[in-house]
Amino acid sequence: MANNSKEHKKNPLHTPRVIAYVRVSTDEQDVNKQRHEILEYAHQNKMTIDEFIMITVSSRKAAKDRRIEELMEKLAPEDTLIISELSRLGRSIAEVIGLVNGLVERNVRLIAIKQNIDLAGKHDTTSKVMVTVFSLLAELERDLVSQRTKAALAALKAQGKKLGRPVGTKGKSKLDGKEPEIIAFLDKRVPVAAIARILGCSRPGLLNFMENKKIYKAKRSEKR
Repeated sequence: MANNSKEHKKNPLHTPRVIAYVRVSTDEQDVNKQRHEILEYAHQNKMTIDEFIMITVSSRKAAKDRRIEELMEKLAPEDTLIISELSRLGRSIAEVIGLVNGLVERNVRLIAIKQNIDLAGKHDTTSKVMVTVFSLLAELERDLVSQRTKAALAALKAQGKKLGRPVGTKGKSKLDGKEPEIIAFLDKRVPVAAIARILGCSRPGLLNFMENKKIYKAKRSEKR
């Protein structure tokens, strides 16, 4: 019976590589400290680092800014990723676990020096146990965040503070600043549905925006 599950298989033409990922926040020490730590580990374990990906950026930035997407694209089955510690990969336990699971599923070896973690791949028993533990920690983090959020909201409510957006205020719209374009399209008798497609929004969303900005009203006033 054919196996239809998606599985990352080793490319016979691919030579396994060792890639090191180094990231520091802008207010921390430079990347050389982590680089030296990784090189020392590689020397002690008779490994050769084929490539370093180094960046100075806050963990609050998106994965693309932290070059995580680039890193994941470079890694192939049987490759090895070395980091100084797990926190370098993500800004939360959940994000780190997601990346670790992805690496294990792709049969990429992960070495985190500080935590003394060496995950050889998805067929390795230790890897399976570690991923299970990590997943439980991620679930625990989500529960704790939820509990802290509920407690904070309850405290604010007990103090008599109103929750939610103040009455009469409106959030930002992706159409803000595009009023002149909308009016120009209407002048040319372009259908609302077509304008919505051009501006990358839904027709109801555009109509709601036009109503809030009183664009229809303005157009009617001009025709009088």
